[in-house]
Amino acid sequence: MNYGICLLSTIPVRKDPSEKAEMVSQLLFGETFMVIEETENWISIRCEWDDYEGWISRDQGSFLDQEEYERISGGLTGMATDILSAVHSSAIATTHRIVLGSSLPGISGDSFSIAGLDYTFQGAWHKMAASVNRQELILFAGMYLNSPYLWGGRTPFGIDCSGFTQVVYKRFGISLPRDSSQQAIQGKTINLLSESEPGDLLFFDNDNDEIIHAGIKYDDHSIIHASGKVRIDTLDHQGIFNEEAGRYTHKLRLIKRLLSSVSGE
Repeated sequence: MNYGICLLSTIPVRKDPSEKAEMVSQLLFGETFMVIEETENWISIRCEWDDYEGWISRDQGSFLDQEEYERISGGLTGMATDILSAVHSSAIATTHRIVLGSSLPGISGDSFSIAGLDYTFQGAWHKMAASVNRQELILFAGMYLNSPYLWGGRTPFGIDCSGFTQVVYKRFGISLPRDSSQQAIQGKTINLLSESEPGDLLFFDNDNDEIIHAGIKYDDHSIIHASGKVRIDTLDHQGIFNEEAGRYTHKLRLIKRLLSSVSGE
């Protein structure tokens, strides 16, 4: 098989084919992938949503044929918008708990199908709309507040800075690359912080001018981002000021806007 889908709550995506290898990302329920390479116990994949590559355990992925993969990838997708919800398949008497940000391919009402199996969804969901107002984006981002920082994470139970920006924008049908340095290439550059708006992406660099952090402008003077946990901190033209630490923690480098996808109120 050359295609697959995540039918677990999450699947860790690792840098190398080993349980001891670094987790570089996660697949969420309903996200599809292409198979690049296979070993006896591991699969090298490319995630359909963001083209990110890594390794998953062979016994965690579920395979699809090309026709089903194209049906799922090309159709309307919903997104789970409760911290926890559930999907149930009576055909195999299975219930999965799934997390905020999971994909629900082709959902209508409370049902959808994958590879010939019918599923019933229990929880709140929204279409991954292509256009939203900024306040909706900020409200959705706030659902991740206090989620602990986890390198490679993309869930409310562990998330990193670029995983946070990616999954927030996913809610509105906007595909961002997985890493902050790749995300910084997207969109239109805004030259002054005073010209930016809530919902714009903010990027921060180190002393070597490398993009190392990303967040979302929350309001005129603050940012919501994942640093230790998802938090709201003071923002100015220099960068992020952490009131608890009493110092600047991140140096502002770039402001990016995806106007074609994110509209104002």
